[in-house]
Amino acid sequence: MKPDGRGLAVVGDDAQSIYSFRAATVRNILDFPTQFSPPAQVVTLEQNYRSTEPILQACNAVIAQATEGFRKQLFSNKPSGERPQLVVAADEAAQAEYVVKRVLEYREEGIDLKRQAVLFRASHHSDQLEVELGRRGIPFVKYGGLKFLEAAHVKDMLSILRWVENPRDAIAGFRVLQLLPGVGPATARNALMHLSRTGWNFGLLNAFTVPPAAFPHWPTLCKLLTRLRNEATPWVGQIALIREWYLPHLERLHDHVAARAADLDQLEQIAAAYATRASFLTELTLDPPRATSGEAGPPHLDEDYLVLSTIHSAKGQEWDVVFVLNVTDGCIPSDMAVGRREQIEEERRLLYVAVTRARQHLHLMQPLRFFRTHQHRHADGHVLALRSRFIPDSILDLFERRAHSRGGPPLASQPEAQIRVNVAARMREMWK
Repeated sequence: MKPDGRGLAVVGDDAQSIYSFRAATVRNILDFPTQFSPPAQVVTLEQNYRSTEPILQACNAVIAQATEGFRKQLFSNKPSGERPQLVVAADEAAQAEYVVKRVLEYREEGIDLKRQAVLFRASHHSDQLEVELGRRGIPFVKYGGLKFLEAAHVKDMLSILRWVENPRDAIAGFRVLQLLPGVGPATARNALMHLSRTGWNFGLLNAFTVPPAAFPHWPTLCKLLTRLRNEATPWVGQIALIREWYLPHLERLHDHVAARAADLDQLEQIAAAYATRASFLTELTLDPPRATSGEAGPPHLDEDYLVLSTIHSAKGQEWDVVFVLNVTDGCIPSDMAVGRREQIEEERRLLYVAVTRARQHLHLMQPLRFFRTHQHRHADGHVLALRSRFIPDSILDLFERRAHSRGGPPLASQPEAQIRVNVAARMREMWK
């Protein structure tokens, strides 16, 4: 929205999410007309040249629930018989599988990867998808955060696994040792030489003399490495053991600890799908870890690649195909942004931004279950998720509803599908 020099406030189809340059508050837009005497006249630009009519109908329904804002009804001259897809996935792994499957199908239909995008509220929401894309060799670029496997804290965790799997992996060991305070390159090299002289026996590494700053942490690291190297230690739960040791160092070495800890939760969930540590490391085909991670950037311009982006970084962009991940309460809206009404309304505008990025095809993904950390190593702990409050039952008719489970039957339309949970039976099972 901008003044046109005649006391007019012009509102376009992106104005719901654009802030004033003065401060990052939506009040600057909502109160703009009243800042003049007489008040500025508001002219709404309602014709949309980007999206098909069914997509705009869904967009209008989402933003119409807002408690305040400039009311408008977007319309388009692009008719289509395809409604936006609301896809219920069994879990985050099924969500990733569905997205990859549909991305490849669209590519076979002539829609290049660069004309497709996957959007998400927080950077770590794409972790599972990034691993699946890497496993299938599908190139992608990520905007609004680091690529999952390039993040320093993820490399730290994986370096411990790599070193335990192969004690002769000097690159991994060199990185792990320098996680300790007071340990630099010289001390790390000497420790690796000591390890080689003892026949690569982690149990004898405890005899190595370390600097005073590292001394309180050295026995616990040696104990962790020895336990993980022991063949009697099952693969299930090893990531949890490493994370328990690593979290104090994470808080010391990195900022944004909560977001990074969420990445480690995702890493634990991904690892649970593999039978052994060796198969997990082999499947990820990791490059040798670097000392620090660089920001994710685009590949060569002449290559085709899928776009992954946070919703914030997607403002002003558009693609033929858009997937929106984790359209569930706790993700959209974020569980960190539901304390005040103003925060919830901003989360609603973020979803509006996401759905208005699509030209032809829109898929909103709703995982039913999310992995829960801090559970028994043999447990299958998940929490059930509710559809985002911004997609209430009253607007479901604007979507084509589908369901997808990993490795399950083919996708099927479910216009009348309703999820029923026997809560009493679930409670009885828990207390058996």
